[in-house]
Amino acid sequence: MKILLIDDSRTMRNIQKSVLTQLGYTQVEEACDGQDALSKVNAYAPDLILCDWNMPNMDGLTFVKTFRTQNKTVPVIMVTTESEKSRVIEAIKAGVNNYVIKPFTPDLLSQRINETLTKKAA
Repeated sequence: MKILLIDDSRTMRNIQKSVLTQLGYTQVEEACDGQDALSKVNAYAPDLILCDWNMPNMDGLTFVKTFRTQNKTVPVIMVTTESEKSRVIEAIKAGVNNYVIKPFTPDLLSQRINETLTKKAA
């Protein structure tokens, strides 16, 4: 399974990549912001996208809204420090399939990925 990991923090990308590798996901492409992700997403054709909210150039919410105009099927999980209920609702309305609040445990990330993929398969 191919995963696109979008986060402006290299450290955060490394942490998430390490967790994904532990979970058996080895095909991971990284992007440093929404704009970078948009330039890679079509060529890479991910099966799942993990996206941060707060990034320079193009934030995660803008990325999701833009991506959803071209692709409604690839699941997107927002991985962010934004924990306010109104922000979660805003992200879901924009087309996010699931939500993980940082800091997270490997178990929680695994659970959210499984929930998201199970819903997609249903």
